[in-house]
Amino acid sequence: MNLVRIDRSSGIPLVGCLYFGIIDRGTNLLQVRPSCHCNLACPFCSVDAGPGSRTRASRYEVESEYLLSELQKISAFKGEGVECHIDSPGEPLLYPTLSSLVQAMKQIPQVQVVSIQTNGTLLTAELVRSLEKAGLDRINLSLHALDPDLSRRLAGVPWYDVDQVVEAARTVAQSTIDLLIAPVYLPGLNDEEIPRIIELAQEIGAGKRWPSLGIQKFERYRLGRCPREVQVQTWGKFHQRLQAWEQQSGLRLILTAKDFGIEKRKMLPQVYRKGERTSVTIQAPGWLSGEMLGIGRNRVISVMNCSRNERSVRVRIVSVKHNIYVAVPSSQGW
Repeated sequence: MNLVRIDRSSGIPLVGCLYFGIIDRGTNLLQVRPSCHCNLACPFCSVDAGPGSRTRASRYEVESEYLLSELQKISAFKGEGVECHIDSPGEPLLYPTLSSLVQAMKQIPQVQVVSIQTNGTLLTAELVRSLEKAGLDRINLSLHALDPDLSRRLAGVPWYDVDQVVEAARTVAQSTIDLLIAPVYLPGLNDEEIPRIIELAQEIGAGKRWPSLGIQKFERYRLGRCPREVQVQTWGKFHQRLQAWEQQSGLRLILTAKDFGIEKRKMLPQVYRKGERTSVTIQAPGWLSGEMLGIGRNRVISVMNCSRNERSVRVRIVSVKHNIYVAVPSSQGW
């Protein structure tokens, strides 16, 4: 797998791509993705990441100084009260300078909250202390089962140790960092585990400042993975199950953006229109096999079905949602 290191000299912008950089979805929350590698191979992964991937061709790592420089500009554009959520189509704790990145983010005037999404496998007591000292506000912990056998199966790796992850959760809950446990509900697989996870969150004192649990609905994606046993639910059925767990636990589990202080804000200007034909400069291999990253108008464009031999490609933009651009060579359909 290619490792693409991204700094200012790379010529690769940090807006426009789903795999790395900064994603603005029109709120005061910015998704910050310094890297995209993963150490697990979850059988329900929405992006087919990790060591068991059948589609991934590259991984990316952004230089922290470059990331912070661009984040300062975008935070100034968004205004006061920004939350920087460090996430990834992988495991953010694999980024080598995470604590110093968090500390620098907290010094940006507009940034009020810094949070991280993690599977917890790398979350040692020492790292928790380092992140606490850096000023991290919240950890969103992906924990899908407490049964050892099922948890290993859902992690997709034989070395997964749920006891170690639970111990890390306790350590976080005892620190000044808030803890939100965020299991994916997989109907037919972990139905009996979710109540146990709810009890764990209550027992260890998760959610002092924000909700203690953020139970996620499983969705099937074209390029993702899906265990055969999982029954994909409608949102109505998902909310019915959450309501039943609310009655059992006494906790509010159906959450809204307001629970996290998320509000609508002006989005970064969109520089392409869907259907527009334009030329882009190919700058790096893509995340998927048969994909390349093109550059145009200070944005990254993921060009599908693209040859590595071409430097400049005429493309048709097929998706522009949230300033994330996908294109195909203009001679191809989609």
